[in-house]
Amino acid sequence: MPFADWLRLREPADAAARAEDLVDAVRPWLTGDAPIVIHDLGSGTGSMSRWLAARLSGPQHWVLHDRDADLLARAADSMTGVTAADGAPVTVDTRCGDLTRLGAADLSDGALVTASALLDMLTAEEVERVVAACVDADRPALFAVSVTGRVRLTPADPFDAEVEEAFNAHQRRTVDGRRLLGPDAAAATAAAFAGRGVRVRERPSPWRLGPEQADLTAEWFRGWLGAACEQRPDLVDPARAYAKRRLADAAAGRLGVLVEHRDLLAGG
Repeated sequence: MPFADWLRLREPADAAARAEDLVDAVRPWLTGDAPIVIHDLGSGTGSMSRWLAARLSGPQHWVLHDRDADLLARAADSMTGVTAADGAPVTVDTRCGDLTRLGAADLSDGALVTASALLDMLTAEEVERVVAACVDADRPALFAVSVTGRVRLTPADPFDAEVEEAFNAHQRRTVDGRRLLGPDAAAATAAAFAGRGVRVRERPSPWRLGPEQADLTAEWFRGWLGAACEQRPDLVDPARAYAKRRLADAAAGRLGVLVEHRDLLAGG
């Protein structure tokens, strides 16, 4: 499945998972007559900006950062017609480039920095740079839907744990010399902020997938199992029967999936 299509498919699950009480904590910081500027890192197709803009009052200006120009164009188009919670206008700017190279000056005009489903794709060094940019700019950060590596499938299957372990190893793999944090990213980010004396609030933000999300469940499962088998080719043969069972359960609405994530709010 093309990445943009995957982002669209997962958007409702992300929206349902994000911790609303962290948004409540953000609102008092975002006041004033001028448009609130919000920098969204790794914006993809704009899921986070669409979700949060409609929950905040007052005029807003979103700056969307991504290295993929096509995704940025899609995100900007998708924001057409989006308004704030009180009907105030929402405008958008896009910046294409390496978001891990942003510095304090790049974020200094903002009132808030956001990201969703981003941290696990970064390295420890990249997380440190992103955190340093937020702290040096003295800007709060709301980072949502970061995987923790913990998954629960219902009904349980003896093969689940082996796939989970292999998938998490894949998430921590080295790509072009970059060792990804994967499921360690949320904890590493929280520790980086705390190490700089910044208060961090964390909340669980799990996906809870059932019969109503059968398409997402099946696509997520294929990707989860595929990554595990890529990491451990010895799993390929036993995975065939396992996949057949699990996908049949998903199609019949019998498979439940809990994918754990963490949200964190740094600052304030």
